[in-house]
Amino acid sequence: MLKIGQSQLRFEDDALITGRGRYMNDLAPKGESMAVFVRSQAASGRIVSVDTEAAIDMPEVLGIFTGADLKAAGLQPIQPRGKHPGPDGGEMRVPVFYPLAADAVRYVGDPVAMVVAETKEAALAAAEAVTVEIEERPVVIDPLESVSPDAPLVWDEFPDNRCFTFETGDKAGVSAAIASAHTVVRQRLRISRVTAAPIETRGAIASYDDAAGLYRLELGTQAPHRISGDVAPVLGVSPDKVHVVASDCGGSFGMKNAGYPEYPALLWAAKRTGRTIRWAADRLESFQSDAHARDMWADAALALDADGKFLGLDVHVRANLGAYLGPATVHPPVANLGGLAGVYRTPNIHAKVDGVFTNTQQTAPYRGAGRPEATYIIERMIDLAAYEMGIDRAELRRRNLVPKEAMPYSSGFIFTYDSGDFPGVLDKALEMADWSGFEARRMGAKARGKLRGIGIANPIEIAGGPAAKPNPEFARVEIAPNGKVRIHVGSMDSGQGHDTAFRQVIADRLGLDTQDMEIVTGDTHEVPQGTGTFGSRTLAAAGGAIWTAADTIIEKLKDQAAEQLEADKADILFESGEYRIAGTDRAISFAEVIAGESVPLSAENFVSNEGATFPNGCHICEVEIDPETGQVELASYCVVDDVGLMVNPLLVKGQITGGVAQGLGQALMENAIYDPNSGQLLSATFMDYAMPHASDMAGVEIAGFSVPTKQNPLGVKGAGEAGTVGALSAVISAVADALHPLGVRHIDMPATPERVWRCLQMQHMD
Repeated sequence: MLKIGQSQLRFEDDALITGRGRYMNDLAPKGESMAVFVRSQAASGRIVSVDTEAAIDMPEVLGIFTGADLKAAGLQPIQPRGKHPGPDGGEMRVPVFYPLAADAVRYVGDPVAMVVAETKEAALAAAEAVTVEIEERPVVIDPLESVSPDAPLVWDEFPDNRCFTFETGDKAGVSAAIASAHTVVRQRLRISRVTAAPIETRGAIASYDDAAGLYRLELGTQAPHRISGDVAPVLGVSPDKVHVVASDCGGSFGMKNAGYPEYPALLWAAKRTGRTIRWAADRLESFQSDAHARDMWADAALALDADGKFLGLDVHVRANLGAYLGPATVHPPVANLGGLAGVYRTPNIHAKVDGVFTNTQQTAPYRGAGRPEATYIIERMIDLAAYEMGIDRAELRRRNLVPKEAMPYSSGFIFTYDSGDFPGVLDKALEMADWSGFEARRMGAKARGKLRGIGIANPIEIAGGPAAKPNPEFARVEIAPNGKVRIHVGSMDSGQGHDTAFRQVIADRLGLDTQDMEIVTGDTHEVPQGTGTFGSRTLAAAGGAIWTAADTIIEKLKDQAAEQLEADKADILFESGEYRIAGTDRAISFAEVIAGESVPLSAENFVSNEGATFPNGCHICEVEIDPETGQVELASYCVVDDVGLMVNPLLVKGQITGGVAQGLGQALMENAIYDPNSGQLLSATFMDYAMPHASDMAGVEIAGFSVPTKQNPLGVKGAGEAGTVGALSAVISAVADALHPLGVRHIDMPATPERVWRCLQMQHMD
């Protein structure tokens, strides 16, 4: 019997790697038509006209629709899910965001028209014939420049380009700490713009059932219920009238976690034409229209006493939101600020975040959604303080770690950590990476003409939040008398291995065969409620809901078990898949008891866990740099992570390795770049947007250090984003350390060969 804690290859992989998956391009509804979006080639300007006259009469064209058409039909603007205080003390500034731009365009790729035709070729030809006249305006693409007094305006009604100002923490306490400190380190940190670039680009199939008054949207997503909740208000209907069906999802990483303007536009056109309509983005369109991520400047100051104890941390972030607010745009810069406290005792922390508009694509959650950014800020500042004070970087961290015996621990800044052994994690990682032996490896590299550096980061993140009240998740467990199990669950797999992990949970709890289980997910009608997969929440939230539903069924069968064991119900215990008479060895399996039922039993719930969890770890990275070219090579990478109880250690290691790859990618090469004068996206193909290859990854060594949580029935903490949260910091730490002996104090991401080489040349000039 497969149990919790055992490594198991993913059950779902057999179908996916043998061509039996059902991705968007595998779905082929009979009689479907095709849609193509006409997108702005200007980053800012007034729409003078959209001329469709020549295109509408072209062969096979079914319709061409503009922003004016959608507005006239009564479609509503897309709305953000959350709001923060406005920059002037009033409401957050929310621009009008229609699915198709009607009056003005504000970034390259802004959709201005939609062509629907019988074939993709006909739709593309007609789209080429649509003439869009735009009176161009100056652009701004950088969040720092956006708030300067003479910056071009993205929205005329928002005179300083600011959307919100969020401030939290003890401002006065931090000011006093800085004033009294022995050492204060300050640094402006650039956190670059990236995009998810999944293997499968976005696409959707839209249809409308006139008799039922029901829209249907098929697409790859990690949160079907959130998509229906985002799209329905735009169409002016309730979410139950938007039936979302998720196919297999070829990567998301947070990017496919929200409604995009294409979706309501497609659904409206499906109703208007009476046709089933498919849209599939090509890679160029994907780079332009998918939400980007990160993109901020952070001014940070860390105050320390003479012994290296942290006294205060002050952070001011200018976060680039892009031109519009998607449903989740305002979430990442603010929601996970608690990570600034790290695993350390810092008595005074203050943070201010200005969310600003620019003439770029909207930003949204991407693997970590604010967690890697917060960790990067505190960890980078600790490195700088260690160098300035002449203290070993690991030792400076050790002096400030929250001790194990302090748990649960309130950081005094948003989060309360429920469990963990931060010193134990650090010690294990230092030993694993041979931290003390590094200088010998540095000298060996020097003899070979290379610069070697070692980096360290102690990430911690919130998982399964929000902190005060975690989002609930839905699960319904149905068990037939023959032992076959059907599990309906609100979380959607986009590559994490849910099918395998959920089977292990039920198999462990009830002692049933994993081969006799079916997971039902990704359909807002088949699964009536759900929150979705994001924020490293699924195994805690959905797994906990499954466990609780199984407990309900266990309780339902206690009378039957007592009767079969000829004992009082009060004396019956359940453990390891068996009903047992307390104090005896007499037992009967769950399978034997349910076999006596005449109909299947089921239980469902939509529940929240007791609280959020806080997975944490230590990442240690070593790199070598060729000073002649600036090329950075990963020499080794060690991770020790406390993700609580590991249901499937193999899946955990896969998740962490993938996360490290994405963090390393941003640290060394990935960069979504807009031309500052024209607003054109310069990194719109894989010729220009660099992605890490297998050859860029040294063998990542991963070890667990599990401190189970009591916040959910399984004791799990979350692992999906842990690799990225730590890697961004650890890799830049290693690169900066390699350059430090030459007098380099700091280098911003991405540490590309050109940037490293130029940094070295500047030192030679000095």
